[in-house]
Amino acid sequence: MRHRVRGRKLNRTSSHRLALLRNMAVSLIQHKQIQSTLPKCKELRPFVEKLVTIARKNDLHARRLLLSKLGPNKLEAVNELMVLATDRYQGRPGGFTRILKNGYRYGDNAPKGVIMFVEEDTKPKAKKDKPAKPSKETAEKKEEAESKDQSAA
Repeated sequence: MRHRVRGRKLNRTSSHRLALLRNMAVSLIQHKQIQSTLPKCKELRPFVEKLVTIARKNDLHARRLLLSKLGPNKLEAVNELMVLATDRYQGRPGGFTRILKNGYRYGDNAPKGVIMFVEEDTKPKAKKDKPAKPSKETAEKKEEAESKDQSAA
């Protein structure tokens, strides 16, 4: 049984899987959207969401954490992610990426998906004020006014 077992192995060793996620994350940061198989996209999403959450802090410690997660040679990607996170996602509580299904691959019929960063700069929307429910007093006044109108007519 697979109780509480998290994540997919993707037919790879743990080091290969980590390298795959790092490379896919760097590609996603550089190109803003990538296409892959659906299970890979679903595994990449939490990895990238955590990176964006770290990048939103925009300090030296966050930069060093990102370099440790992505690899020391990925400085350009880290810089780009820090700019992206501070400009676009500063007020957003989460949900920085979206996955869209994109049909099936021709050779082996594997489900494909597209993972992309959410584009719009969404800030918490102000809730629309609902019309206030009339109190009992106003309802009674309306009834009295209607009865006066009917008696006058």
